[in-house]
Amino acid sequence: MSDSVTQPTSGATTGPSTTSAAAPKLHLGALTALVVGSMIGGGIFSLPQNMAVSAGAGAVLIGWAITAVGMLTLAFVFQTLANRKPELDGGVYIYAKQGFGDYMGFSSAWGYWISAWLGNVGYFVLLFGTFGYFFPVFGEGNTPIAIACASVLLWGVHFLVLQGIKEAAFVNMVTTIAKVVPIVLFIVICIFAFNAHIFTNDFFGLSTPKLGSVANQVRGSMLVTVWVFIGIEGASIFSARAEKRTDVGKATVMGFVGVLLVLVLVNMLSLGIMSRPDLAGLQNPSMAGVLEHVVGHWGAILISVGLVISLLGALLSWVLLCAEIIFSAARDNTMPHFVRKENAKKVPANALWMTNGMTQAFLLITLFSKGTYLSLIYLATSMILLPYFWSAAYALLVAWRRETYEAEPAQRNKDMLIAAIAVVYAVWLLYAGGFKYVLLSALLYAPGALLFAKAKREAGQPVFTALEKAVFAAVVLGALVAAFGLYKGFLTL
Repeated sequence: MSDSVTQPTSGATTGPSTTSAAAPKLHLGALTALVVGSMIGGGIFSLPQNMAVSAGAGAVLIGWAITAVGMLTLAFVFQTLANRKPELDGGVYIYAKQGFGDYMGFSSAWGYWISAWLGNVGYFVLLFGTFGYFFPVFGEGNTPIAIACASVLLWGVHFLVLQGIKEAAFVNMVTTIAKVVPIVLFIVICIFAFNAHIFTNDFFGLSTPKLGSVANQVRGSMLVTVWVFIGIEGASIFSARAEKRTDVGKATVMGFVGVLLVLVLVNMLSLGIMSRPDLAGLQNPSMAGVLEHVVGHWGAILISVGLVISLLGALLSWVLLCAEIIFSAARDNTMPHFVRKENAKKVPANALWMTNGMTQAFLLITLFSKGTYLSLIYLATSMILLPYFWSAAYALLVAWRRETYEAEPAQRNKDMLIAAIAVVYAVWLLYAGGFKYVLLSALLYAPGALLFAKAKREAGQPVFTALEKAVFAAVVLGALVAAFGLYKGFLTL
């Protein structure tokens, strides 16, 4: 299979012209499936236990209300930017770069990329932990045989994607449809089994002192609610490959609304099937335990099979997204030239090798690390918060400057309000995640500057502006504190 290198663009933005005319195009259904497939992964199957650990039903409802508003504004942000800035391809990466400079753009792509492949590591652990329900040799997903099998699956997905983006997107659409079926069945069964008394008992979790106040419970549940929505930007990442530009925004909003409804139903119905302490004590995937409680052992088997299908589809979606985001950054010289290489099927081959190489390395690390699935998703979530913030901030900047709004003052005010809410929500998430994950994120952001410097030297440009030097210094300081904290033990994964 021959390789080709996409030629660099001369401008600071990436437009449709940078994607070859021979590159495959994705229709509305495929784009929506990428959004849904990215969001419905392993998180929903562990949602009942993950939420019950930190919050009572009342606090969970408040958390979902905040998440629904915040994530809806982010969905509208991606929709608005896709429609008003059609020349910008690459989603979270290009919005940060266009609004706030090259280093912010690079950091957004770098953080998103790390978040994506870290999430894939977590998915592999959960997948083979689920197999461990039937075959004890897989344990909790991090035994030697589990990691060996996960590695085989990883490279199987890798070579599937190398056959072409369009073909991989089709497989993703099929698995997305297949994995929704057991989830819908779970919801239907639980509607009939729902017990209002169980749901309202200790509604705000105040009889369990370790949960803390309602505000603390809401804060403690936020990273879980964000994790299950990561992928909302999936269509915007592939905007250059869309058949119609307007389909990007439609796919984002349609995917979000559908997934929100499913997630809230799964979470709240579970709280009416089993008490919060019982849910908190379930082994993941906890949806299996809930359905087994209602219908018997076959319910656990059904959910486990659904989880396997779901994780396989999500892995495919995220491998696609991982490679695409750094490939987009490389096309306009924000990543080094070698990341720009495509194969004969127009797949970003080097970006794919780089992504799955890191996934493989961290799979091996799980053999020796005490980090759990939940720790991996918390860290992955924290890495994506900054890209979300910059996207929302850029939408606010566009409206503030009246760019494309010259004849639409009313629409400008509406979009400015939505973007402002999205910015506040992104800041709130950074706070809710806790200072620990801010520091750990800095530790992962700092090394990326080496690739950024290489890209700048290849382009014959200074590495940092004066402001970017100050930002980088702050990142390095945070990374040093995190490294010291890990060494001394007051920070842990």
